[in-house]
Amino acid sequence: MKDIKKDSRESFLFIAWAASVIAMFGSLFFSEIRHYEPCELCWYQRILMYPLVILLGIAVVRKEFKITIYSMVLSAIGGGISLYHYLLQKVSFISEAAPACGRIPCTGQYINWFGFITIPFLALTAFIVIFICSFLIWKSSKEEK
Repeated sequence: MKDIKKDSRESFLFIAWAASVIAMFGSLFFSEIRHYEPCELCWYQRILMYPLVILLGIAVVRKEFKITIYSMVLSAIGGGISLYHYLLQKVSFISEAAPACGRIPCTGQYINWFGFITIPFLALTAFIVIFICSFLIWKSSKEEK
C-alpha cells in the first residue's frame, strides 16, 4: 500500500511540474512569438508561475514531497490573481470599476477561444492543477506519518 501512495505522489508531483512548464512556455509563446505584450497582472502571474517550474522540477528529481506546502501557497496566490484578472475581462461591472493597469489594459483579450478561454483563464487552469496535485501530495504525506 505504501508503494502505491508513493507512486501516486510522484505522479502528482510530475503533473504539477508539467502544468507549470506548459504554462511557462505558453506565456513565453504569447509574448515572444506572438508578440503580445503582457499587462501588469500577467506579470504578477508569471512571477508566481516561473519559480514553480524550478521548485517542482527539483522536487520531481529529488522526490521531495515537502515542497508541496510552498507550491500550494504560490499557486493559491497566483490562482487568485488569475481569477481576478479573468473576472476583469469577462464581468462588465468589475471591468468598468477597474483602475488603469498600465500601458496594456488588463481588460484586453488577446485570445478569446470558444468565447471564454483567455490567457488568464489558461493561467488559472494551470494554478488550479498545481494546487490540487500539491494538496493531494501534502494530504497523502500527512496520512503516511
